[in-house]
Amino acid sequence: MLNGDKERISPDRSGTPLNRLQKRRNRMDSLERLVIERDCERLVTRYCHLVDHDEAERIADLFTKDGVWKSAEATLDGREQIRKAMAERQANTSRMSRHVCNNFSIDVLDADHAEGTVYLTLYRHDGKEGRRLSPLEGPVMVGEYRDRFIRTAEGWRIAHREITVDFLRREAAAP
Repeated sequence: MLNGDKERISPDRSGTPLNRLQKRRNRMDSLERLVIERDCERLVTRYCHLVDHDEAERIADLFTKDGVWKSAEATLDGREQIRKAMAERQANTSRMSRHVCNNFSIDVLDADHAEGTVYLTLYRHDGKEGRRLSPLEGPVMVGEYRDRFIRTAEGWRIAHREITVDFLRREAAAP
């Protein structure tokens, strides 16, 4: 089958022509794609682990130097803004949180670019400092991380993260 540029486009098994993105994806080795998907998933889980275990300031290193972190409340541009905001979060030692992520969907665009969506369920409790156990009150928020990933000289990094909120417990403050 030919497109307008007289370029040959092979149909898939159903007879539907493949677009250029699909053709590029098909050229990539399956193992390479799996490794990229896993590297991107690991960034997401590392982010959650750091914020949940009082190391939020280190989250900035998971982003590209010009990375963007965006929510309804704020947009942080670059590692330094991200680091500053996460240091403020880390300073709140009375807050215990668990960011539970699932339904990872990572689309590998090419060898150096990927996009992903991950469901987020946030459990959070503000209480006394130094406690080892917090009451379980149900999730504060359910939403999504929508990420763009780029391979850099440092390895895979988050270039852009947008946090969307779909469900919010009424008495909950901003995540």
